[in-house]
Amino acid sequence: MALFGVHSTSLIETVEVPCYRYNLPTSLIKPSCLPRMGKTRVSSSKQTSHVRCSLSREALSPMEYEEDAGVSSSDSLEGEEFSHVIKFKFSDFKISDRVSIGLGGRGDEAVFEAIIDDPDSPLHNTKVVLRRLTSAQAQRRGKRAIQVLKKLARRKSMYHSYSMQVHGYVCSQAMEDEGSFILVHGYHDSFSLRHWLRQSDWLPTLEATLALDEESVRRVGDDTVGGPAVTRQLRVTRLVMRDLLIGVNYLHSHGLAHTELRLENVHISPVDRHIKVGIFGNAADFFEDGPNNADREQMMIAFDMRCLGFIMIKMVLRELMDPVIFNKFKAFLNKGNDPSCLREFILRTINRNSSHGNVGLQMLDRNWGAGWHLLSLLLAAKPRDRIRCLDALRHPFLCGPRWRVDPSMDFIRWSLGSTAVRITEEYIYGQQQRIRLAHFLELMEMLNPYSKRKNWLGFLPGRWRLVYCTGRHLGLTTRQPPSRVLIGDVHLTITGQSKSKPPFSFTSDVGFQVLVGNDWPHDKVGTDGKLQVTSTFKLTTGKRFYLKEENSTQNLPSIATNAQESAIKKLSGKKWKKSLHKEFPSSLPVVKLVSSDIDVTVALNEPLTRDIGAAQVVINEVRMQIPPEMFDLSKIVCGTYIDSRMLVLRSVNGSALLFTRASSID
Repeated sequence: MALFGVHSTSLIETVEVPCYRYNLPTSLIKPSCLPRMGKTRVSSSKQTSHVRCSLSREALSPMEYEEDAGVSSSDSLEGEEFSHVIKFKFSDFKISDRVSIGLGGRGDEAVFEAIIDDPDSPLHNTKVVLRRLTSAQAQRRGKRAIQVLKKLARRKSMYHSYSMQVHGYVCSQAMEDEGSFILVHGYHDSFSLRHWLRQSDWLPTLEATLALDEESVRRVGDDTVGGPAVTRQLRVTRLVMRDLLIGVNYLHSHGLAHTELRLENVHISPVDRHIKVGIFGNAADFFEDGPNNADREQMMIAFDMRCLGFIMIKMVLRELMDPVIFNKFKAFLNKGNDPSCLREFILRTINRNSSHGNVGLQMLDRNWGAGWHLLSLLLAAKPRDRIRCLDALRHPFLCGPRWRVDPSMDFIRWSLGSTAVRITEEYIYGQQQRIRLAHFLELMEMLNPYSKRKNWLGFLPGRWRLVYCTGRHLGLTTRQPPSRVLIGDVHLTITGQSKSKPPFSFTSDVGFQVLVGNDWPHDKVGTDGKLQVTSTFKLTTGKRFYLKEENSTQNLPSIATNAQESAIKKLSGKKWKKSLHKEFPSSLPVVKLVSSDIDVTVALNEPLTRDIGAAQVVINEVRMQIPPEMFDLSKIVCGTYIDSRMLVLRSVNGSALLFTRASSID
């Protein structure tokens, strides 16, 4: 980010200020802090440039610039249509005596704050930004921003509300001879959104800047102010994201993509309390190659939506402002992981003792995981799967409690899966919680979007983590174990031997630790062990029949019976009949799993390998703490639900096993 300082005194003075190519801390440069430098040459190894500005009270003489390397522009102002903007002169401005660093400058840009001093100008006494563009690429960006303004002039009210306004350019023969171009655009506070988020007190400061009251928060469907930190941050996030989506949708509706949406290019105006998208220097036209280029339009819109996803996740999870963690996040996406599994990755990446707390995770988990669902749509791997601006504005995460939102069936399925996972994380499995979990699994199975075998062939391969089993509790219970064994993660890895002719290879991996001794160690660290079971399966089509009422009580466990009856009653209501059948079906399509031989491998570290009797006790205890289906894979007989995020398998005794997809980085 470029930073330039200017110091004005009663006498004509010359000040040289270095231009740095890197981001600097968030602060304002006061006149007393500006260094006075002689004309000493800087070593060629450091990439710096110098600017010399001469000012006086009576008149403002043309700025003289010295560059380490001269830059010439191939573009000329002659022949270009700039009639829709104002042509300024240097004498029209009064340069400010301080320069902020939140204006998004680059290495080939010099950024100045100024006030228009021309009494005849309609912008008299308006604070503006003078952005001097030196390289040919930078000048193309500046002139492109002026050209885009002409295309957006039909709805100027939207342009002024949601984007940084471009006023015009400075016309000077000396500047043209030097090969530089000065763009004049609006000034909206001193910081970009990136600098706001780096402040320790960013939340109350942003609330004060946006002047949040009951009237203003109604823009997001809320009528309250204050509250817990989670509610306050969610309210601010909704305001910022809704304004950004409205501004970007305004661009898309005019056939343009911004292509440079990031925190540095987003500003907050305290005047009209709107979020301003940065200047459109790199705006791309959808129809540059022809009026019917739908693929180009789809790709450009998808690129902007992905950038909005990055902005949203940085606002919610401030840990991602750290470049190291953000690079891990981008590596997660670049390795082909589905963004719907983002929660599984974030929980393992972000430190539980983070200085930012878990406010961001609570925000995304609210409303049945609505935040994670919106992020998965903004960051979808395929451009055609990414959500558009108008649909994002109607998403439950960005709509406050006062707005009635009709959720899509996809979001209902997401909510059921997210709620089931949250229950497994937060509750000790009492009878009520187990009935509720079984109820949610029954609902998911009845709403399975991918019931055909060909869909399972695409979704099934991968690594799945066991979350819950309706038949047996995973891990320790209240009983006294003969051997102190702590179960770690239980994974089911499914690989296809061939795309044309499966079978699939199923591998159950159970990691555990054995705590040696009579007492429990404080750190719960013991001897590592691993149990691995491998088998091959063939997939065939099948059906799952629902037993009649007189037979169901004799053959099904009480929990499964209650959950099934509750699910049938729920889906028989008016709300669900619209999306399902008029009458409840007697059977649902499933995928049958036919297994072959099973191989079992156990690995134990010292000292358990020297005592065969102790090793047998450990293996028996591991089998007691995991579902029997993970030890004997042949007991898994069918798959009843699958999508990009979750998997439900049924065993021969009717028990359901709930899995979530694990990321490849794990």
